[in-house]
Amino acid sequence: MTKKEENVGSFLAQTAKIVDPIIRKLLGLYIDKKYQDIIEYQINTGGKRIRPALFIASAKLFGGKTRDILYPAAGLEILHNYSLIIDDIIDNSVLRRGKPTAWAKFGRSIAQCIGIDWGAAIFQAANRSSYPVEISEIFAKTLKILVEGEISDILFEQSGREDESYIIKNRYRNVSEKNYLEMVSKKTAVLFQSCCEMGAISAGAKEKQIRALKNYGFNLGIAFQIKDDILDIFGKEKRFGKEIGKDIQEGKMGNAVIYFSYQEFSQKEKKEFSRIIRKDVISKKDIGRAIELIKKTKAKEMAIGYGEKFIKKARTSLSLLPQNEWNGALAQICDLVIERES
Repeated sequence: MTKKEENVGSFLAQTAKIVDPIIRKLLGLYIDKKYQDIIEYQINTGGKRIRPALFIASAKLFGGKTRDILYPAAGLEILHNYSLIIDDIIDNSVLRRGKPTAWAKFGRSIAQCIGIDWGAAIFQAANRSSYPVEISEIFAKTLKILVEGEISDILFEQSGREDESYIIKNRYRNVSEKNYLEMVSKKTAVLFQSCCEMGAISAGAKEKQIRALKNYGFNLGIAFQIKDDILDIFGKEKRFGKEIGKDIQEGKMGNAVIYFSYQEFSQKEKKEFSRIIRKDVISKKDIGRAIELIKKTKAKEMAIGYGEKFIKKARTSLSLLPQNEWNGALAQICDLVIERES
């Protein structure tokens, strides 16, 4: 591990140390103690705490005070995990962070109930911030945009959900680069952007500074999702903590690696890949064959380069902001996003 990795790892660990107790406190408000274990399960599965770390670094960049930081930072991690609980139910995902997802552990009905508690806790966090109106509005806006991104991701699926008429009627058969970027902007990048925006607002930053930080978070978020797409196809399950080839299993075209592969496939390979990804039931053998086809292309290298383009944009935004240790922390998060294996 390099010194830089140690520094960012230490910052993320410190973030978890100060934010996790607040998360538990908020989740437990008005909840019977007999349900505490199932409510807290999602937070106990781990996670890097990148989103609250982005908020904290963005606030500290402008001299933000600790009293203005803790609750909004906790709210952001709650919002993130709330979206994961719902996303895992929608995608039938049984593994996250190397552990059973909430619905796989407790069943769909209980997971949906757990999700409601997490959703309510987001706004309890906002109410305890120094800027409750502004923070609540950003939380609400972010959630609504996340939902739009989730809907797009579902509509990019090439198979399944045959009992859902809206999806069957509106499903995309072709996904362009523009379609992909719009989806990841809403499903992933908006939350990174909101973390930075809220941090800057909490510290009283100027409008121009807030705009630069939002651009940093937005581009960082797109790069994060592109890396996630790469790991979905080429990662190691034990490190990644999720099933490899899950996007293929779900018939998803909203993956950068799949997109770049498809541009390079021969007509014969396009037909074979499309046949696999549009099957009602996609087996492990099918996933293996689809990955074989992808590995014949330069899609991985293309996706890596694509992600690095957005990281470069994020770094450019940082150059417009105060040059202090917190700017350095945000720069190190860029390195973490592009180099991560989980």
